[in-house]
Amino acid sequence: MAFSAADAEQWIPRLRRYAIALTGNREAADDLIQDTLERAWRKRALWQPGSDLRAWLFTVMHNVHVNAVRAVRPIESLDEQALDAERALPSSASAESAIVLSELRVALTRLSEEHRQVILLVGLEQMSYGETAAVLEIPIGTVMSRLARGREQLRHLLAREPQPAGLRRVK
Repeated sequence: MAFSAADAEQWIPRLRRYAIALTGNREAADDLIQDTLERAWRKRALWQPGSDLRAWLFTVMHNVHVNAVRAVRPIESLDEQALDAERALPSSASAESAIVLSELRVALTRLSEEHRQVILLVGLEQMSYGETAAVLEIPIGTVMSRLARGREQLRHLLAREPQPAGLRRVK
C-alpha cells in the first residue's frame, strides 16, 4: 500500500527547511519542494510500507536537486542571501545574531555540495548517520568523513583563517 497525501504533508515543513538551506533561495526551495512532492506522488508505489517515509522523501528531494544542479548551474548573489537571512530573523534578534547567521549562510554556500548536504541533514534535520547515508545513497563512513571535513571547513571559514593547503607532517 502506498502512502497518502496526508502522510507526505506532515513532512513538508522539514522538507522546506532543508530545501531553503540547500538552495539558499525561498523561490527555488518552493520549486524544489513541489518537484519533490510531484515525483514522490508519481513514484509512490516504489515506497515500501513500514520503511521511513521521511528518509524516502529526503532521498527523492536529494535526487531531484542533484538532477537540477546537473542540468543548470544557477548563479546567486551572496548579498541577496544575506538579505534573506536578515529578513528571516525575528525583530527582537540582536544585530550580532544577524551577522553571525549571515556569515554562517555565506560559509555554507562556500562548502562543496557534498559537504553541505551532509552537514544540513545531520545538523539541521538531525538525521542519524545511517539515515543520511540512505538519503544520499553513500556509505556511513563517507557520511562521517564528509561531516568531519565539512565542519572543519566551516570552522576555518567562520574563524576567517586561511584554509589548510593540505596534509602537514606531524612528528
